[in-house]
Amino acid sequence: MSKNTNKNRLKKVVCVGGGTGTFVVLSGLKKYQIDLSVIVAMADSGGSNRIIRDEFGLLPTSDIRQCLVALADANNDSEDLLKELFKYRFHQGEGIKGNTFGNLFMAALSDILGSQEEAIKKTGQILKIKGKILPVTLTNSNLVAIYENGKRVVGEHFIDEPEHDGRIRIEKVFLEPKSQANPETVNAILKADLIVFGPGDLYTSLIVNLLSDGIVEALEKTKAKIVFVLNLMTRYGQTFNYSAKDHIKDIEKYLGKNLDFVLVNSKKIKPSVLKSYKKNNEFSVEDNLDNDYFKVVRDDLLSEKETKKVVGDVLGRSLICHDSDKLAKAIMDLI
Repeated sequence: MSKNTNKNRLKKVVCVGGGTGTFVVLSGLKKYQIDLSVIVAMADSGGSNRIIRDEFGLLPTSDIRQCLVALADANNDSEDLLKELFKYRFHQGEGIKGNTFGNLFMAALSDILGSQEEAIKKTGQILKIKGKILPVTLTNSNLVAIYENGKRVVGEHFIDEPEHDGRIRIEKVFLEPKSQANPETVNAILKADLIVFGPGDLYTSLIVNLLSDGIVEALEKTKAKIVFVLNLMTRYGQTFNYSAKDHIKDIEKYLGKNLDFVLVNSKKIKPSVLKSYKKNNEFSVEDNLDNDYFKVVRDDLLSEKETKKVVGDVLGRSLICHDSDKLAKAIMDLI
């Protein structure tokens, strides 16, 4: 490869996560001229994913659907309508209530094509997504958490929405049965220039992606810089009373290497919002970081909009989130 060709090569950015946080970061990054990929967790067991897994025998697709919508092109009314259709959640009908059109569409397409992996790729083509979506694994596994008091909880949903005392810290997590990393995912990590973790639930959206055999090994070999986007709020059941240092200690435990950058929101959250979170034993994450072996970048990364609950959605969701454009700019400044 000539020097000129190498200079003009698009930077390869890989996002790791799932859920609302990943939706936010992808929505901003897709506006830049980069080679964008997202590695998506495949252990969700709650809400409509329970039906996808139990009744269709497929891997969970809700996080994949959110990434598809985030990366979808929407340059005209028809494309915008299709994007909205994939987000639509049924709120009526026995057996269908709570399911999204996007999840059911991909279940049907998996049956037609005979492969869920091919169905994901084909759906990406239909939505004209600006990037690649890579399931972290194609193994059907459950996330298992062992807590400090010895309690064992099986299933991402029961870690996310705890029926136990959510103030007790998680001692360790693993997948059961063990899973093998998707080869395409390993390849993306090895070739990346920048890998972005978060924002997202620390264990069920981020660390879960590090548990498949082959992922940590790829991260050890990659020359990519590693970025961690610090969450705005703690999560009852996962990170109760966690400071910024606590978040970093836990993710590096599974990452197998040190972070290079940590992005921290510096704008204060409205007292009314904090009050709403407090009812659920969730609080703003204390920024107790110093510039150590990683660089801390502080900036206003907060969205001014409060998230409204979608009709038919039975799961708890964040009320506030990062601003997609602010966050994307902060990430691109690192490149």
